[in-house]
Amino acid sequence: MIDFDTALALVLTEARPLPCETVALEAAAERVLAVDLRARGDAPRAAVSAMDGYAVRDADLARLPARLPITTVAFAGRADVPSLPTGTCARVFTGGPVPHGADRIVVQEIVGRDGDLALFEVTPGPGNNIRAAGSDFRTGDTLLPAGTVLGFRAMVAAAAADVANLSVVRRPRIVILGTGDELAEPGQALETPGSIPESVSFGVAALARQSGGEVIDRRRLTDTPELLEAAARRALDEADLVVVTGGASVGEKDYARSMFAPFGLELIFSKVAIKPGKPVWFGRAGGALVLGLPGNPTSALVTARLFMASLVAGLAGRDPAALLSWRDMTLTAPLKSCGDRETFERGRLVGGGVAGLAVQDSATQMALATADVLIRRRAGDAALSAGDSALVLDF
Repeated sequence: MIDFDTALALVLTEARPLPCETVALEAAAERVLAVDLRARGDAPRAAVSAMDGYAVRDADLARLPARLPITTVAFAGRADVPSLPTGTCARVFTGGPVPHGADRIVVQEIVGRDGDLALFEVTPGPGNNIRAAGSDFRTGDTLLPAGTVLGFRAMVAAAAADVANLSVVRRPRIVILGTGDELAEPGQALETPGSIPESVSFGVAALARQSGGEVIDRRRLTDTPELLEAAARRALDEADLVVVTGGASVGEKDYARSMFAPFGLELIFSKVAIKPGKPVWFGRAGGALVLGLPGNPTSALVTARLFMASLVAGLAGRDPAALLSWRDMTLTAPLKSCGDRETFERGRLVGGGVAGLAVQDSATQMALATADVLIRRRAGDAALSAGDSALVLDF
């Protein structure tokens, strides 16, 4: 049994980005850029108006009031750039090309109209309301560096680069295997004597996707060695990471590790001195990584958050450390002393501080849903009082 920091370091050693692939722009959201994204052209390609208004030469507004004939209209999308004769103006809309010779766009709110004449009676403000060609970016500029997660704001920049496809880190393919004779699909448990709803895999799958992974399958398995071995073979053929829940202890039907033995299971660690989640294990088999989580819901989700989330993030090209941002917070209620294992208590944010949940049982599910953070307690830590500081991690 190893300590938490050692186990986490071993997981992070394996959290290296997978190879890249090319995907359509519309499929790239939340993926990670594998190479720098450079602009194919200038933006804007020509000077355009930043407002709805009238393009004018400054010299023609030297004496006010001025009455200038409107010689052309420029909407956004007009391909040609018109010229502006001296002593005239042009009606221009936001995004429309600024006519050659124009010095500014006068906003329409301060311009009157008399048929085809524009009436200028008020001195324009200091800005010219013109977006110069290339003022946003130039051809070849790096708009997004490699490693950028393509969130909703980055997707705008990616599209603005005028590219149809992007090179991104391949998302890790994940198979989740839930083991246990007592498990039934949600919606069927009450009709099956002796069964409980299989809940853990749904939380693990959601966390895996949130961390950047692609869950390609989620299977519920009975504790039948032949069935488990066949499922392990199939999962190893399909996945970069196999997550198996349950069967991680030392009971007569705990087959989670033995089901991978025929495929050369190499354990990286077999259990960790933490509470909850001591039976968590990690290894390699058949060319894939395998992470074994406890079967109790809270234990499974705590260990998935501590180990799986960062592993998946790293495989997907994200920064694993971003998911391990522990911070100090003030306790709003006391905590008991910690035992001989490092403990991750579930807590809730309260009034700018944090309080441990009243229920810390590893099998609880209702209380699990109310937890906001994990509170890290070192082995042997003394009791803490309200007002003391504690390390927390978003959960």
